[in-house]
Amino acid sequence: MLTPILKRERTTLKALKGSSFAIDASIEIHQFLALVRKRDGSLFTDSQGRVTSHLIGLLARTSRLIADFDMKPVFVFDGKPNPLKRRTIEMRREARKKAEVEYVEAVSNKDYAKAWSKAVMTGRVTGSVLDDSKHLLTLMGIPWLEALEDAEAQASYMAAKGDVWAVGSKDYDCLLYGAPVLARYLTLTGREWLPAQRRSRPLIPELIKLSENLALLGISREQLVDLAILVGTDFNQGVKGIGPKTALKLVREYSSIEKMPEEIRSKLTEDLNSVRQVFLKPRVLEKYTLKMSPPSRDGLVEFLSGERGFNRERVERLTERLTRTRENMDDGLGQWLN
Repeated sequence: MLTPILKRERTTLKALKGSSFAIDASIEIHQFLALVRKRDGSLFTDSQGRVTSHLIGLLARTSRLIADFDMKPVFVFDGKPNPLKRRTIEMRREARKKAEVEYVEAVSNKDYAKAWSKAVMTGRVTGSVLDDSKHLLTLMGIPWLEALEDAEAQASYMAAKGDVWAVGSKDYDCLLYGAPVLARYLTLTGREWLPAQRRSRPLIPELIKLSENLALLGISREQLVDLAILVGTDFNQGVKGIGPKTALKLVREYSSIEKMPEEIRSKLTEDLNSVRQVFLKPRVLEKYTLKMSPPSRDGLVEFLSGERGFNRERVERLTERLTRTRENMDDGLGQWLN
């Protein structure tokens, strides 16, 4: 949404070594459900047909980030969606249904390239997928919490409070919520599928710093929120024909939406102040207790190998590596969180 006007700093996982992040769990899981698939685009499952793609991705990526780069992740899950987000949720649901139909047609025609392009749009983060993810994180000793509403809002609050260094998400909304640093694409290797362009692109870690960007743009965070409202957010429809660059020009010229011409204001049907408050005063958990703990070796082997059919030797090897890393970390590891 805001890509054309933001300064993004490419980085490497090595440069981020030792950093702490509040990670948007839903976006991570969606990515695993989109990309960790078989050749025909179908998801990996266990012997009982239960999806395991998200577990494969979560285990492999997170253990590597911890073991190889000493990162300290906290996963934040979405709570109950804000009522203003219903339209966006429904649009996503309809797009997913359409992709599911097109995926089946492509597979029947043995057009596996098209099948893959449609499959990556069909991932459903169900209750069982969320429960599995939380259980795995607990067994790995990684803290997680459930937000009151949007995970991005909670993660941004934690970063602004100083409990973590940055928010790990690809969603620019984190900047609107006040995240001081947004870290995008904390991935070891991988690609992101772009449905509209029918192509994928490599994922390269990048940082976006809020204060630096506000200074470069010459606007305040409140004005950045107004800019986003003009373009359109998950909570409101923007003004047709207004993109980020035009919105920036309008905000600089008129300061706020209320001072803009009637022809622009009349096209914003939602209550502006309600949308603004979603970002400027979000509902978040202000008190939380998070604790990193040693991974459960037996628990991980039993859950992943015993219940879900993962290769036992591979699970034991990853678990051992994760355990050694934790043992070598400073005993005061938990002090980076309240």
